[in-house]
Amino acid sequence: MMSHRVVMYTKPGCHLCEDAMAMLRDLQNEFALAIEERDITTNDAWFKQYFEKIPVLMIDDHVTLAAPLRADEVRASLSSVNV
Repeated sequence: MMSHRVVMYTKPGCHLCEDAMAMLRDLQNEFALAIEERDITTNDAWFKQYFEKIPVLMIDDHVTLAAPLRADEVRASLSSVNV
């Protein structure tokens, strides 16, 4: 099974981020995912870039999806990205 690297930009107390992480964990039943969570409050550049967009997912350094995240969109992106 092809493994995907997924980076999720988030911040503490973000309920949409918590929902997105739960969705990613569910998708791990279908895809091999290496998930890295990045807290935007720890990096000024991330904060400025993603503050109004979180949660933001970057898949395999190519595909970027921002809130609102839907499982069907994430699944389609994971299926279409070649590692």
